[in-house]
Amino acid sequence: MLGSNIPNENKKFDLESRFVDFAVSAAIFSKGLPHDVVGLYYGDQLLRSGGSAALNFGEAEGTVSKKDYVYKATLCLKELKESRVNLKVVNKMLYGDKPKRGQLIKIVATIIKNKR
Repeated sequence: MLGSNIPNENKKFDLESRFVDFAVSAAIFSKGLPHDVVGLYYGDQLLRSGGSAALNFGEAEGTVSKKDYVYKATLCLKELKESRVNLKVVNKMLYGDKPKRGQLIKIVATIIKNKR
């Protein structure tokens, strides 16, 4: 599998666990948003983009070609960036603290750059 070539072989980065943690924290955070039209909209968006980032990373791990890996990792990065913007919007509305996601964006961007 191509994914076995990424830095988590020695569990130093353990990206899969970090993506799972991010998806879970995004879900819990979304669940705690107000049940009004705004909270439901941004909560649903965050739930989908946070979960999709983790799932796309899992799919990238199962690819057999460099091209497929880069494609899936790029989708993962797109979803992380969507989550970041969503959290900025929610934060501006003072709904609360946001889950950590900055390091994952940098890591995935570096992986994609190195795979190309």
